[in-house]
Amino acid sequence: MRAVAGRLATFDLRRYLVGGLLWLPVHVIPLAGGLLLKLLFDRISGGRPVDLHQVWWLCAAFVGTEVVRGLVMVVAWVYGVYWWDAAATVLRGNALRSVLTAAGRLPGSSGEALSRLRDDVATLVNFVDGFVPLTGSLLFAAGAVVVMARIDRLVTLVLVLPMLAVGVLSTVARATVKRLHGQAQERGAAVTGYLGEVFANVLAVKTSGAEAAVLARLAGHNRARRSAAVRDRLATDLLDAGTGASVELGIGLVLLLVAGAMRGGRFTVGDLALFTTYVSWLTGLPRSIGALLFRLPQAGVAVRRLSALGGTARGLVRDTDVWFGRTAAPDAAPVPAHDDPLDVLEARDLTVRFAGGAGIHGVDLRITRGSFTVVTGAVGAGKTTLIRALLGLVRPDAGTVLWNGRPVGALVPPRVAYASQVPRLFSATVRENLLLGWPDGQLHRALYLAALDEDIARMPDGLDTVVGSRGVRLSGGQVQRATAARALVRTPDLLVLDDLSSALDTGTEALLWDRLADAGPRTLLVVSHRRAALARADRVIVLDRGRVAGAGRLPDLLRDCAEMRRLWGTAGG
Repeated sequence: MRAVAGRLATFDLRRYLVGGLLWLPVHVIPLAGGLLLKLLFDRISGGRPVDLHQVWWLCAAFVGTEVVRGLVMVVAWVYGVYWWDAAATVLRGNALRSVLTAAGRLPGSSGEALSRLRDDVATLVNFVDGFVPLTGSLLFAAGAVVVMARIDRLVTLVLVLPMLAVGVLSTVARATVKRLHGQAQERGAAVTGYLGEVFANVLAVKTSGAEAAVLARLAGHNRARRSAAVRDRLATDLLDAGTGASVELGIGLVLLLVAGAMRGGRFTVGDLALFTTYVSWLTGLPRSIGALLFRLPQAGVAVRRLSALGGTARGLVRDTDVWFGRTAAPDAAPVPAHDDPLDVLEARDLTVRFAGGAGIHGVDLRITRGSFTVVTGAVGAGKTTLIRALLGLVRPDAGTVLWNGRPVGALVPPRVAYASQVPRLFSATVRENLLLGWPDGQLHRALYLAALDEDIARMPDGLDTVVGSRGVRLSGGQVQRATAARALVRTPDLLVLDDLSSALDTGTEALLWDRLADAGPRTLLVVSHRRAALARADRVIVLDRGRVAGAGRLPDLLRDCAEMRRLWGTAGG
């Protein structure tokens, strides 16, 4: 937790320090305001003739200090808010990177993950940002205590003691605040996640007549959230109320102690004005300490919840490629190049273990340049897991992946492009979905190879046709081919297709494989159970319950591998 907070403060250290230095005068200037008030009231109430010229100048000086303080506050806010937004972007960017590359699934629903990216990020950034007002309050308190102690040490001590008691109370309540805040965040995320699931499954709800049950479940989630939020807010407000009570108690004690001294002339009206002015500002110290102390457990909860998205605590604040410039955005990155074209991709003893024994176990795989390799097997045999482990999308428990004999991590374009088993499209145009920021030089070629060119030509707006949420305006086959075209735009050395043709009719499927064979990437790795793909393969890998049951050419497997014969008998296409 400390490492995360420290790295978050220093990722843009210049802006953090300059912003903090700008805020310090906002907290320190009231020292001058209190001294000016003391002089003003002593001039008015000293029993001597009032010099109006001096009084007006003191009033003007007091107003001037407040105006300067207001201007400094505006400048500090304008400058400092940029650091806040940048820090939140770093956390969200790294958390999203972890989601995209993590082994396994999200710890909850996608809606619940969005709740973490919104609420927990804000909690963590606010905690780090809280050190700035704390530093300012400490400087003011140090100066104020020195000034007040020179006037009356006993009164100063009585004024400070209740505030110290608030700090002790906040420390004692830390564990309770952490527990209650964690519960509130989890209950709130449950509501967000459930709403996301409901919106994604409206048709199932309506056709099942389950509207009443869904609303009842939502009401239950909301009751739990409300109860947890009330307890969390109550704990926070009790600490805040304790801070406020310490201020009122301090003022009351000051009035009791100075009454006799004022009658004896040892404590002036100006001294009282200074003390009462300073005591209102001194509340900033226990408030800042209290805020930091109850944000500390909340920040710990936030780090734990964000790390659970698939990364590590340190990974949340690592260097990011997110651009933070204020001027014109940099040019789009060129197509990444590599000087290591594919000769051979190997997997040795690749193992990924899931709960219940699922996954893959000791898989060896060799893909040479120019080959067409098909991975096949029954449902649940581990085909997609093998592909994801090979690409680095799932962290293997054992084994090594080698590109041209050298170990590699994640395989990304232009080395490898991947069309997944479950196509993912955004509610944007066809063009935007295929490119996703990539240069469009190979777009029309990709449409041709994916056998999608004629479909695009028939659309009213062509490539500018908006596909709707998850590609709802396209057929299943069009969505699959759009995913393939997205991979082909990247002109990879190795094209990986996971069950691409499951939604295609026989004619379209044959056209797709013919075009890929004639003009597509030289090397293909395909997951499929379709005969059209199996018959074209140079090499077939048969998986059975996560292990290789056979490997070789299709005729040899049909002769020697019982699992391949069984699959061939049920194969489609």
